[in-house]
Amino acid sequence: MKRLLLSVLFLFTILGGLSIAQQSKPTIQEYPVPGGSCPHDVAPAPDGSVWYTAQCTGELGRLDPKTGKTKHIQLGKGSAPHGVIVGPDGAPWITDGGLNSIVRVDPKTEEVKQFPLPSDTGYANLNTATFDRNGVLWFTGQSGIYGRLDPAKGKVKVFNVPHGRGPYGITTTPKGDVYFASLAGSYIAHINLKDGKATVIEPPTPNQGARRVWSDSKGKIWVSEWNSGQVSVYDPSANKWQQWRLPGESPRPYAVYVDEHDTVWLSDFGANALVRFDPKKESFQTLTLPSSSANVRQILGRKGEIWGAESGVHKLVVVRLE
Repeated sequence: MKRLLLSVLFLFTILGGLSIAQQSKPTIQEYPVPGGSCPHDVAPAPDGSVWYTAQCTGELGRLDPKTGKTKHIQLGKGSAPHGVIVGPDGAPWITDGGLNSIVRVDPKTEEVKQFPLPSDTGYANLNTATFDRNGVLWFTGQSGIYGRLDPAKGKVKVFNVPHGRGPYGITTTPKGDVYFASLAGSYIAHINLKDGKATVIEPPTPNQGARRVWSDSKGKIWVSEWNSGQVSVYDPSANKWQQWRLPGESPRPYAVYVDEHDTVWLSDFGANALVRFDPKKESFQTLTLPSSSANVRQILGRKGEIWGAESGVHKLVVVRLE
């Protein structure tokens, strides 16, 4: 009996230790990048490095988190890069508003290749990109366009949005569907990948300012609502919406990202924080950023890490969960 009790106590001790470890607070670390670079978007790479767009200097930056060292690659005269993602080929792909082009940088040779928008497009104010499951890149432009680029053919095609200006964030679901958000239009839209037609989906809150979107593992579309201070989610299978207001007096959710555990992350300009939302418990956790007025405009991650670009203080920030 005594031996049994000791075994039970030992088991409780192990489980208790695991519980404490699982509930331990995440750590936050900032990495300075060259002053005046205004990092806008960030993209962790498979090799452990982190790409970021240096919007004010027209360059693509690369951070080595192990050493803290950075390297910048010039993208071309007039460049003003906004978004960056890592494509299926392992290379960074950039939406460059200054060049009015999609740009690819070879991660080994650092060769820069531009894919200009059609000459009759006009200024698109390029924003964000995503790859569908066929390797085609889709992108948005706040001037009122969205488009696609087939890297195999090198051809760019542009479409006009149904309702004027505003296309901003864009995402691909696990099944390969592509959705974008319109900040000025206050809606999200689903793109038919065959003909390129966009179908508008109106959130329940009027004029909410849908800024960025991200899909979870079930294909639900999470939306950061800049004007309303809410995070909302659209379930395409049920055609239903839910929404929650972020904590604080005047939340301003800019970016949204869903990690590998389907936890939702947002950047809140109002609280100068990254905010973690648990959809199952419907609970928020606010992680105040070390630097004031950090202005995290975009979030991306990899296993155990949530990365943001602090455009207001010329730094990158990471939340480590493991």
